[in-house]
This record gives sequence, structure tokens and C-alpha cells, in this order.
Amino acid sequence: MADEFILSRIPHRPPFLWLDRVVEISGESIRAEKLVPLDLDIFQGHYPDYPLMPGVLLCESVFQAGALLIGELMRGEGSESRSEEGMPVLTRILGAKFKREVRPGDTLEIVAKLVERMGPAWLMKGSVRVGGKVAVQVEFACARKGG
Repeated sequence: MADEFILSRIPHRPPFLWLDRVVEISGESIRAEKLVPLDLDIFQGHYPDYPLMPGVLLCESVFQAGALLIGELMRGEGSESRSEEGMPVLTRILGAKFKREVRPGDTLEIVAKLVERMGPAWLMKGSVRVGGKVAVQVEFACARKGG
């Protein structure tokens, strides 16, 4: 279950919250974790005889970590709440590479880093590792919406 720090900073909620805890926020990067539940409903239909975590959901964990990082960077600039400047929303996936399978019971080690900020847009890159080995690498962009 996600901790209060995460729940207070991004709007995602179970069953579509793919972060359990933040390990570290340092400068322009964030490290977080997510335990992939053994009984996740998705595994009933995503290769039921050989359950695999869908790659799109691995990417989503990075996107959520990126949104949390953007929110923290905005707070550092003086925005007290996400409603002041809007919520970071995914606007583009520039590329994703899937390098290794993720299975039920694995712990995702999620990293997102700011590459460049251009006005309301944020260019980011991130990865998911399992057991120290890269499972997914993805580059993406977010922009503030609403607010």
C-alpha cells in the first residue's frame, strides 16, 4: 500500500497506483519502489500460464514517479499545491525499451529524472529495475494541465 507522502502528492489511487514508497528525492531525480502483488487481477488474463507484468504498467510506474518529482520541484519553486499551477500530465512517450520480464512478487526499483524543462513542459527519462537489472527504460514528456 502506498504511503501518505505519495497519496498527498499525486491523484492516482489503487488499483491504478504503481508506487508504494519513495526511497529518495535528490536534486532532479526520484527513486521509488513497488511490490508487484502475487494476486494482481491482471495476471489472470496477461499470460495466465506464465504471468508477466504488462510493459505499459511498468512505464506507468515511471510516469507516476515523474509526476511526483515534478510536483516536488514545483513546491521547491514556491507552489504550495498542485492546483496552483496544474497537475503534471503525460503528453508524449519518446521511446521505451523493454529489456527483461517482470513477474509476480518482484519489487520494482523505479527511477525518474528531469532531463530538461521548457516552460510548462518537462522532458524526463526513467527506468524500472528488478534485482538491480534493467527491465524498462523510457523517455517521456509531461506538461501542466488545469490549475
